[in-house]
Amino acid sequence: MSDGEGGILRAERGRVLVVDDDVDVCALLEVRLAGRGFEVARTTSAVAALDTLATAEVDVVLTDIKMARMSGLELCERIVASRPDLPVVVMTAFGTLEAAIAAIRVGAYDFVTKPVEIDALVIALERAVEHRALRCEVERLRRVVDDAQGFGELVGASAPMKRVYDLLERVVSTDATVLVTGESGTGKELVARALHRRSRRSAGPFVALNCAALPEGLLESELFGHARGAFTDARSVRAGLFQQAHGGTLFLDEVVDLPRPLQPRLLRVVQERSVRPVGADHEVAIDVRIVAATNRDLEAAVEEGRLREDLYFRLNVIRVELPPLRVRGRDILLLAQRFVGHYARQMTKPVCGLSPAVAERLLAYAWPGNVRELQNCMERAVALAAGERVGVDDLPAGIRTYRPAHVVVAGDDPEELVTLEEVERRYILRVIEAVGGHRTRAAQVLGLDRKTLYRKLDRYAQPPRTGS
Repeated sequence: MSDGEGGILRAERGRVLVVDDDVDVCALLEVRLAGRGFEVARTTSAVAALDTLATAEVDVVLTDIKMARMSGLELCERIVASRPDLPVVVMTAFGTLEAAIAAIRVGAYDFVTKPVEIDALVIALERAVEHRALRCEVERLRRVVDDAQGFGELVGASAPMKRVYDLLERVVSTDATVLVTGESGTGKELVARALHRRSRRSAGPFVALNCAALPEGLLESELFGHARGAFTDARSVRAGLFQQAHGGTLFLDEVVDLPRPLQPRLLRVVQERSVRPVGADHEVAIDVRIVAATNRDLEAAVEEGRLREDLYFRLNVIRVELPPLRVRGRDILLLAQRFVGHYARQMTKPVCGLSPAVAERLLAYAWPGNVRELQNCMERAVALAAGERVGVDDLPAGIRTYRPAHVVVAGDDPEELVTLEEVERRYILRVIEAVGGHRTRAAQVLGLDRKTLYRKLDRYAQPPRTGS
């Protein structure tokens, strides 16, 4: 393919086939699109275009509608029928939009009006190329999802997840205490279960406890067990979860919510590897690997006195920080495809994939609920899907209509201009929102120490001072 002057041009933005029976228009479009980074081939006949498509790799077809022998509308129909993966953008003269609408009805991806405005055309072509790439990605995912890279039930090929896998591979053969952090819904319990299944303890029990789920009195007995007669209803000896997990793994979820009076007891168990049941006069040796998890800001919890510093250091031997779904890129589609397959089998429905439009919505959404929210979304979508693919209408309204939030610092109206301090305030609050309220992580993003960030937030919480 030439750049209009006999040279070879690399496809930076995609490969375009231009079809127009006006030789001058065709040549002009080739030169201008090549100048914008597209690799361009051109032909003045729809029939010739079909021949070209039989042998050439093309990402998008740009065609005029009114042409001799075969119209652009018929060309569009034939491409959609034989190459549904190949988007077609049609050009139509101003005042003949009926033809463009007809082309959209037979499957054209988009249309532009003549005379063509190059910036609008570039945007349309870029969107079409991205649409095709997403469609190809969705098809690829359908083929490879079962063999996708992961660690246990964790799935993903993004750089953040590869770093997680590397760390887990290095600690799986040890008995070191692991602290898993990350936003709610990122898969912290999956990490704990994967570590257990891949370790030498896999034949032993895996015991899980949510430290926020029980009141302090019950939690103490649940964790450490009790002797007969230790309290009114203690009619028999009860082994606590530490004893139940002997030879295996104990997963303590939401460990920051462990009541403060119980934290010294947990610290002693972690240090001594023995536990004294409530009301007992002897220690019981335990052989347990401890995996703790939280979605809270640990450093802030220590500073605020909610978590003992010595316990924090004992739990924070190996720290595994799970990335939020919004920073994992195409992992979103990989996970979505896996969930579609799972729920389609469960519901015995013939749903086998995602439409490209759905893929676009999933990648654009911020996923505040992370993987758990995506899983729920795909369960709903499969339940509602009427065909073989999940469609946009099958998604929750919040995802269908989502638009990324932006920090607006000023408008064109002088009365809307704000002070530099107000710009800083809005940006800091936006960063905290983006990291799920995790202040330590926000401070790292902002390049501030935590105390400075806390002082600023305290100032923002104060009512503005009025002049005298």
